[in-house]
Amino acid sequence: MVGSPLLDDLRAALGDDAVLTDPDLLRMHRRDEADLCPAGTPLLVVRPRSTEEVVAVVRAAARHGVPVVPQGARTGLAGAANAVDGALVLSTVAMDAIREIDPVGRIAVVQPGVVNATLAGAVAKHGLRYPPDPGSWESSTIGGNVATNAGGMCCVKYGVTTEYVLGLEVVLASGEVLRTGRRTAKGVAGYDLTRLFVGSEGTLGVITEVTVSLRPVPEESLTMVAVFGSTAEAGVAVADIAAQGLSPSLLELLDRTHLRAIEAYRPMGLRTDARALLLAAADTGVRAADDLARLAEVCAAAGAEEVYAATDAVEAAALLQARRLAHPAMEKFAAEAFPGGNGGLVIDDVAVPRGALAALLDGIARIAEECDVPIGVVGHAGDGNMHPNIVVDRADPASVARGRRAFDEIMRLGLALGGTCTGEHGVGLLKRDWLAREIGPVGVRVHQAIKAALDPEGLFNPGKVL
Repeated sequence: MVGSPLLDDLRAALGDDAVLTDPDLLRMHRRDEADLCPAGTPLLVVRPRSTEEVVAVVRAAARHGVPVVPQGARTGLAGAANAVDGALVLSTVAMDAIREIDPVGRIAVVQPGVVNATLAGAVAKHGLRYPPDPGSWESSTIGGNVATNAGGMCCVKYGVTTEYVLGLEVVLASGEVLRTGRRTAKGVAGYDLTRLFVGSEGTLGVITEVTVSLRPVPEESLTMVAVFGSTAEAGVAVADIAAQGLSPSLLELLDRTHLRAIEAYRPMGLRTDARALLLAAADTGVRAADDLARLAEVCAAAGAEEVYAATDAVEAAALLQARRLAHPAMEKFAAEAFPGGNGGLVIDDVAVPRGALAALLDGIARIAEECDVPIGVVGHAGDGNMHPNIVVDRADPASVARGRRAFDEIMRLGLALGGTCTGEHGVGLLKRDWLAREIGPVGVRVHQAIKAALDPEGLFNPGKVL
């Protein structure tokens, strides 16, 4: 690699400090947080700081026929950011400038490496809010959120990332710079190319700038917890909440496995004897107390054993933080479940119609028993979007095989219930086969045609999505 034409080109364009070849750094950039997904070793890693430098990187890679794998903070859970052997990893973490905040237009223009929480803090000073809040919001980047069309806990009321992306700047495989979308509140000119790139997982282009819409900061929310004797009863409560036209700003489910894992990870006094817990919030201002009371009534009617409201903002924040700890808590749970710390997590991301949530939760319990694997369930109940966490022993091929079988059975069940193979994590490497089943042969051909039109040599993020 030393003195290679590609390396010389990149150092000339970016400078030595933005081109990484150290083996330890290359290993760090092999993968995202998805377990049991294959990952290769990149040839090198580059950290451009501007759109012009991204253009130089893409053109150099094209000249030398080297695949390009875009990466953000690598917090994804589907293997979409995993490197392939010999690829050039294009990390956008150094592109972290907030270019503009316009309080009148209620927009912000940012580079892709801006961290979600950083943007949230910056716009809050103007009385505004960027609603998408994935669980990794304190470390995940806006570019990565856009590339995977990330969701979060507020999606039940405020929607996912794509609903807040007004426009993009994208470097295409040709090295050309494409601008999509608009800055205006309304606009329907031409094909919606912005939404084409949102969720494309780095397979169609490299996002170098994002224009997002903002919302006024809502009233302080009120929070409650409902404790259930089964996950299915919690699912019935969710369906009833939707049927009665209630609009909580948050509606999350944690099963017993997650409650115990979180309590072991960071003791907070959670009800670890509960089979399921629904965490709900209302941010409707003067109506919030009444709305929370109606949510409590619906939960009680669905069989909740106990319903209680947070007494103040501090307790409410603690409950929300408990939900955010679900992933690291389950990682610790899995590591301790098997000797030698070989425990791994296969994290599913299935979404079904709200009315089918109880059937999905019952089905997951049945699959766990049939496949003889521990499965903890957490997720955005208000969206019907669940994250079954399948615990396997990486050192035991039979355990891994049972886990993969459980994963496939959950996918099959979700599609049978009218759902989708991914609600927010994306396809990546983990769900390519299931995407093909979901969209059918015509859908696959259309995807392939779009990919061929924009990336005819197949250099961007090869092997992902399809």
